[in-house]
Amino acid sequence: MRALLIAAALFAAAPAFAQSPSTSAVLVDAARAPAARAIIDGASWNCTGATCTATGGANQPATRACRRVVARFGAVSSFSYKGIALTAEQIAACNA
Repeated sequence: MRALLIAAALFAAAPAFAQSPSTSAVLVDAARAPAARAIIDGASWNCTGATCTATGGANQPATRACRRVVARFGAVSSFSYKGIALTAEQIAACNA
């Protein structure tokens, strides 16, 4: 009975351990990438070369999140916020 209760508790908690949709950006200029973790609107950004990924963050439109990242890190060539990838037109507007 105890094993059944433990299994039920783990099954119920499984969604909490599910990975959230990805947030990422590819910077046009890798030299602008921060050397250490950077926080933007609650999202924790880490960069390796020109590729930056984030976890967490405030709920906001992907286009606004992109503009906030561009303001700190410089222009991006691609951007995806919590699983929503921006189009080429949206990225151009974000970089403007």
